[in-house]
Amino acid sequence: MTSTPHPELRRIAAAFAVFAVSALAGLTGQAALAEEFKAGAISVEQPWSRATPGGAKVAAGYLTIKNDAAIPDRLVSARVEVAGRAEIHEMSMNDGVMQMRPLPEGLAVPANGSVALAPGSSHLMLLDLKRPLRDGETFSGTLTFEKAGTVDVTFAVRGIGAKAPEANEHQQH
Repeated sequence: MTSTPHPELRRIAAAFAVFAVSALAGLTGQAALAEEFKAGAISVEQPWSRATPGGAKVAAGYLTIKNDAAIPDRLVSARVEVAGRAEIHEMSMNDGVMQMRPLPEGLAVPANGSVALAPGSSHLMLLDLKRPLRDGETFSGTLTFEKAGTVDVTFAVRGIGAKAPEANEHQQH
């Protein structure tokens, strides 16, 4: 004689399955954040962007670039799958007014140093978005450096009002 599981046990089993799948998906997303993106002496850490509201045509990309070489390098261009084009921009204060301008010559990365692309500072301007960016998803991109060549990266999308991740955040997961 076969017995039918109690309905409450079925609900508990279903809830456990949803929890397990969610936990696994979370670990996969966190692994993407911890992944190292490297070309030669250049390494790129924690590429991320903020979610965008529907209809938005621009977003920004942020990351940290480290250069372990004894000579400087330069980020000269970027491409991302979610935008028609990407530009390297810097923000600065001029007479109390925040100004943003493209850097057509690229962004210098000092020898044995690093540069952070962060909110309110240098960043990648993602123009002509093909679709809204949603919290929790990822998208791919390619950064091109004058000396190191290209680095393929994966950007993690955070909430609309997200702040920059902590420097060691990927180690905490």
